[in-house]
Amino acid sequence: MKIETIETPRLYLRSFEKEDARFAISIWNDPEMGEYLPDEAMEEPDEDYIREIEALSEDEECCYLISELKDMHVRIGTCSFMVSDNGRTYDIAYCVHRDYWGRGYATEAAKGMIDYAVKQGAKKITVRVNKENTASNRVVEKLGFQVTGECTYKKRGTERVFTDYLCELQV
Repeated sequence: MKIETIETPRLYLRSFEKEDARFAISIWNDPEMGEYLPDEAMEEPDEDYIREIEALSEDEECCYLISELKDMHVRIGTCSFMVSDNGRTYDIAYCVHRDYWGRGYATEAAKGMIDYAVKQGAKKITVRVNKENTASNRVVEKLGFQVTGECTYKKRGTERVFTDYLCELQV
């Protein structure tokens, strides 16, 4: 799903392109940056996995985005949303490269997606946040999300099981 670029005070959230795949993989598969993500950390991703990530640029169900600094057009993270309930619910996700942690970019990207969803008529925003991910839990708290439940998932290619908070924001 492609959309017009979302603009925030410091960021552009633009549609994911095939050329963004290796950047996304560098975050999602990194043991530290991707610790709370479902993708496994791979030293050398295989070609099938790379093609799978490249294909996200054409995904019809999920809107994958790249967050980049407005002033330098430097990629700093990834984010996405899925729309359900006839456009009334947006499920968002965000991830920032470790070089940009602690500067409020995750909060800004999430806020940009929330503002976009509201303009599209959303009534509810949802997000899953790993219980142990202190920084991401602070982001959703700052933005006014409420924990509504929990779920577990198994990290791809591993036996590790994680627990996420299910969070909602009524808009």
